[in-house]
Amino acid sequence: MRGIAKAACIALWLAGSAATALAQGQPDALAKAFGARETISSASLSPDGRTIALIASGPGRTSRAYVLEAREGADIKVIASTSGRPEYLNRCDWVSGDRLACRIVGEQRYGDDVYGFSNVFAVGADGRDTKLLSQRRGANALSYDLRGGDVIDLLPDDEGTVLMTRSYVPEAKIGSLIEKKLEGLGVDRIDTRSGSAKRIESPDKLAVDYISDGQGHVRIMALQENRTSGYAKGTYKFLYRPVGKSGWSNLSLYDTRDNSGFYPVAVDPTKNVAYGFEKMNGRDALVTVALDPSLAKTVIFSRPDVDVSALIRVGRDRRVVGASYVTDHRQAVYFDEQAKALVSSLGKALGGKAINISDMSSDGNRVLIWAGSDVDPGQYYLFDRAARKLSPIMPDRPELAGRTLAVMQSVQYQAGDGTMIPAYLTLPPGKETAKGLPAIVLPHGGPEARDEWGFDWMVQYYAARGFAVLQPQFRGSAGFGEAWLMRNGYRSWRMAISDVVDAGRWLVAQGIANPDKLTIAGWSYGGYAALQAQAVDPALFKAVVAIAPVTDFADRMRRSQYSADYLLQQQRMGTGPEAAEASPSNHAAAFRAPVLMFHGTDDSNVDISQARIMQAKLQGAGKRSQLITYDGLTHSLTDSDARADMLQRSADFLMAAGK
Repeated sequence: MRGIAKAACIALWLAGSAATALAQGQPDALAKAFGARETISSASLSPDGRTIALIASGPGRTSRAYVLEAREGADIKVIASTSGRPEYLNRCDWVSGDRLACRIVGEQRYGDDVYGFSNVFAVGADGRDTKLLSQRRGANALSYDLRGGDVIDLLPDDEGTVLMTRSYVPEAKIGSLIEKKLEGLGVDRIDTRSGSAKRIESPDKLAVDYISDGQGHVRIMALQENRTSGYAKGTYKFLYRPVGKSGWSNLSLYDTRDNSGFYPVAVDPTKNVAYGFEKMNGRDALVTVALDPSLAKTVIFSRPDVDVSALIRVGRDRRVVGASYVTDHRQAVYFDEQAKALVSSLGKALGGKAINISDMSSDGNRVLIWAGSDVDPGQYYLFDRAARKLSPIMPDRPELAGRTLAVMQSVQYQAGDGTMIPAYLTLPPGKETAKGLPAIVLPHGGPEARDEWGFDWMVQYYAARGFAVLQPQFRGSAGFGEAWLMRNGYRSWRMAISDVVDAGRWLVAQGIANPDKLTIAGWSYGGYAALQAQAVDPALFKAVVAIAPVTDFADRMRRSQYSADYLLQQQRMGTGPEAAEASPSNHAAAFRAPVLMFHGTDDSNVDISQARIMQAKLQGAGKRSQLITYDGLTHSLTDSDARADMLQRSADFLMAAGK
């Protein structure tokens, strides 16, 4: 049964009403299949290579941690589960052959604000003997810090013990002499069996991260620099610890406002260097800096066309073996010949799919990998090097098994000023050419992000419904260097949104899209772009879908005024008339296309007030608009039922455009 009939949908647009999701009936099988969250979101391999831990999605918004022996026909055991109301299992890492450290994350509304939180706990492979590893939050705390910390070193030579960051807040009680003065983020060495902890790095109020060398030594500390007012400057000061010393020395200063400076992400203890990223000729390059007084800098890898965007690391010590970047597809360059040979041979064995090394046993003989493509949602495999055997573990999306998926192809189109804009075009399955199709321009979120070639559940669903889908990498996108990023897609919205609008014009000019069936949709910044496109060319798109969109800069600034990054948000979003003109809510009177919005009520990234303001402005201007809300859900709508509902409602709405 479809979630909303065309006639009912039109009536709701005209009424301009807000609705609670899932009240109009259940999505059909197609929407449920594509809306189902990926079955496996994280996988890890025990040190001896005999046991696998998986984080898997359950019904609705639930998640579960499973353990199974690495052999065919092995039983699978649930060792932990979460409801998604509001907590989710994020990942589990093996700290020994029979014990894991797992991380829980979530967001929850308190009054007018939504806060994120995390916790780390240890659990036996049999699901017993659970211990909280994060610092307990006392009843007498004088402030709050919802960071549960994170494991930064699995200490391969000390089974069951980890290094992890922990946050501390001062505590005091009236009438008692007992008080705790520690405050900030520090590092503790924790026995996951007993729960006992030993302080390695004393908490620092300005500390935001620490980097270990994979051998139990904390070598880098990151400090957030603040103004005297308490607001963040937008710079991070990185310190390093020389070999054999206890004190800290200056390493680098990184400025988030223009992404300048060296940003370290890993340490190689053998070479005594920090790996990180720094701009070279306007694009991010992978460089190393010596962790000694020379601070000698070496460019390891760079590209003249795109940013180098990620390290490739393997093993329990997270050894750096390569780096990756994205052109049309994500590409990898390996510095380690064994890793290069392994990925190359497995890629050939699996028909040229993209390969990621997820984990490996301590001796390197067993390797857990993930493989997938644009027409394959992906699957985990266990490779036994000695036996030369590759065994499938579990597919990411079994609901799509046997279904023909749509090919994602790289294209370019010309913007109004003559610049060629890269994009991905996905046509309905089986269509090699297209003429006069219903079409969706689907700008990405961020805006400091980009789309990549590969499986995309939203794109694939819309293609299965008969749409051509174009994903423009508009100016304001990340990955193409600082000139392409500009000031960002908010401050440079005229250029970014013009590129998005030109994507729609190109679809029509090429004959791919029926001009009466050309629509636009997006999530987060993509939702902002979909709405703001009405301020550029209100006649082009015949319907607009915006999921968790930014709509009103003034409200966004009001909500962040007590946050440390308030001044940074001002610089990012703009102020005064500039910000007002960049806000879709201030262009409601110009809208000609009907609008359908979706938003979770517990979104800490983009508060639901943004969608409610837009809905009120559109209603006030007499425009056709509807807002669907999902109670308790966050920015990602991490709920299979809600996603299926959103997919079907949005596709029905967009398909009705022009009729």
